[in-house]
Amino acid sequence: MVKSLKIYLPFASNELKRMMAYKGAFYLFILISLFKSFISYYLWMAVYGSSDKGVLGGLSQSEMVVYVFMVYVTSAVMVPLSDWVSDDVIKGTVAMNLIKPIDYRLSLIFRAMGNMIYSFLTPGILIWVGVEIYKVTVLGLAPVTVGRIILYLISCMMSFLIYVLFDFCFGMIAFFTTYIFGLLMVQGALLSFLTGQLIPISFFPGAVQNIFEFLPFSSIIYTPVMIYLGKYSGRMLGFALLRQAVWVVILYVLGSLIWKKVTKRLVVLGG
Repeated sequence: MVKSLKIYLPFASNELKRMMAYKGAFYLFILISLFKSFISYYLWMAVYGSSDKGVLGGLSQSEMVVYVFMVYVTSAVMVPLSDWVSDDVIKGTVAMNLIKPIDYRLSLIFRAMGNMIYSFLTPGILIWVGVEIYKVTVLGLAPVTVGRIILYLISCMMSFLIYVLFDFCFGMIAFFTTYIFGLLMVQGALLSFLTGQLIPISFFPGAVQNIFEFLPFSSIIYTPVMIYLGKYSGRMLGFALLRQAVWVVILYVLGSLIWKKVTKRLVVLGG
C-alpha cells in the first residue's frame, strides 16, 4: 500500500500544481464558480417567492439556500476523467501508458484526485464557510455538527470514486468511436438531472425518485448534500452509505471487464 502511494501520489500532486500554475486561470475559476452558485441561488429564491408553500420537495427555503451552495461544493468530485481517456486515445499516448509498469486507471484516479482537491480548496472552501456563516447569522439555523461533517466527507469520497469509475467506463467508448465530444455534452446534460445538481431529486414524482435512487448517479451529488442537511439519519443514512459502497464495487468490476476488452482491440498507428 505504501509503495503504491509513492508511485501514484505524484500524479495527484502534479495535477494540483498544473491547475495552480496560472494565477489568471486560478482567480477566474473562483469567480466563475461563485457566479454559477449565485445564479442558481436567485433562480430558486424566485421559485420559492412565487409559491404559497413554505416547503417544496421536502426542503424549506432556508434549506434550499444551503442545498444550492453545497451542490457546488460537492460537485468538485466530478472530474472530467473521460475527457482525458479520449485525449489519450486520439493522441495514441494510451499505448505508452500500457507499456509502463503502472495501472492506467489508478493513475487517472490519482490525477483526478489532484483536480478534485484543487476544486475543493479554491471555490469550495470559500463557499462552504460562507454558507455556514450565512446559515447561522441570517437564516437562524443551527451550525452543522462535526459528526455530520465527517459523514458528509466520507460520502463525498465515495461519490468521487463512483464518478471517476463511471467516467472511466464512459471514456472507454473512445476506443470504439475515437471522438466522444458530443457524447460528453449529452452526458453532462443528463448528469445535471440524474445527480440532483440542477433540481433536487425529491422534487420529482415518487416513481421517478425510485428510479433515480436506484441508479448510481444520485449518490454522486444528491446523497452527500442530503446527509449534510441532516435529511438522512438512522437506517436511511446507513442504507445511503451502503448503496454508495456497493456502486463503487460494481463500477470497479465493470471497468475492469471493459478495460480487458478494449485493450485487445487497441491499434495505434505512428509513433
